[in-house]
Amino acid sequence: MATQERITVHNLADLKNTSDDAIPNYLNSLKFTQDHSLVDTRLALGYGAFVIAAACFLWDYKFGFDDTKWYTAAAVATYTLINGALTIWTTFIEKGTVYQGTSSDGTKISISTSTKKNEPTYHVVVDVTPKNAPNKPQRLAFSRSFTEWFDAQGHFVALPFQTMLASTVPVVAQADPKRAAPSSDFLNYDAQTLDALAAAESTGAEAAKKAKKRKV
Repeated sequence: MATQERITVHNLADLKNTSDDAIPNYLNSLKFTQDHSLVDTRLALGYGAFVIAAACFLWDYKFGFDDTKWYTAAAVATYTLINGALTIWTTFIEKGTVYQGTSSDGTKISISTSTKKNEPTYHVVVDVTPKNAPNKPQRLAFSRSFTEWFDAQGHFVALPFQTMLASTVPVVAQADPKRAAPSSDFLNYDAQTLDALAAAESTGAEAAKKAKKRKV
């Protein structure tokens, strides 16, 4: 469906972040089981650094700098190490990974995305590891323009985005055959078609909400 929120279509970070957020929403709706280990590790490192900084501030405020300078020095060193580990983790381990999960048949999937400066193109890399061949992962790489699923007003339109994934990634196609292998015309929406889809999906969502209220 089309989101009610609008983003600035010239803001590359907003385009990417909105698209990234749509991937787990879509795959989890197809009964993929998401693996949160990468995100959990990043959050643990981030919160650890915050706790150390907060503790350092509190004991310096309560006891004064002279009485706590050795503790402060140790805290600064630890904070630096944790922030360094966080940088290494996000740069070399996560490497733009926005989703890791497992399909209902045990196939593992990892999706990373990226963009290039001043280029409204969504670059996607998908690593697929079949359950029956764990030592033979397969990699798919493809790029698409953001204009394929954002309308002129900045609304994200889910249908063409989901179609793009299902028609490109076999394990997603298996889970969602209705959106797999569409015609090329179906994938290449123009701006007017996207606007019409956004309006139709927004109207449908509002109608569904009103129907639920009447039932209550």
